Amino acid sequence: MATVVSGVVMFENPEITQSGLPQADAVNWLGMDRNFLRRLMTQAAIGLVFVIIGVASLPMIFNVAFADGNVEIGFAFLWLIIPFIGIPLFVWPAISVPRIAYAIRDKDILYKSGVFWQTVTVIPFNRIQHVEKSSTPLDRRFDIATLQLFTAGGSGGDLKIPGLSAQTAENLRVFIIGKVGSSIEHH
Repeated sequence: MATVVSGVVMFENPEITQSGLPQADAVNWLGMDRNFLRRLMTQAAIGLVFVIIGVASLPMIFNVAFADGNVEIGFAFLWLIIPFIGIPLFVWPAISVPRIAYAIRDKDILYKSGVFWQTVTVIPFNRIQHVEKSSTPLDRRFDIATLQLFTAGGSGGDLKIPGLSAQTAENLRVFIIGKVGSSIEHH
């Protein structure tokens, strides 16, 4: 229905049928860099090493702390926590990484993630105020980076896309900055 004043259309807001909606499955999703899974597995291995060191050193710490008394504390059961911690540390990335993807469209960027609770975030380029590329030392070892988008009115980063190759993250950063700049110029 349109509002007409003196023969001029002032406002038009036509209804859109459900069949007229764009198809969500038409999005060309791009997965994370294959080094991202290797990086997460390396992080899991490092974490597991610290758990093993902690379990191994706990009896020594208690023996020193209770050296005066004849306290015998058995810690053999602690070795059972290693598989309970280690297995999920290594299995979870293999399950979750294939379910992370992003897509670039003409006017926005999309990001999806989640195994049990899946989310899709859409950030229009005209809402983005700042784009940041970051990488930890471990990320740099595997040549990957995280792209973080900050939007108007948001607190902190509104969208983080981890696991991009460092080159892809930089290309996306430059592309998005160009899109943001061109959308500002056209307003």
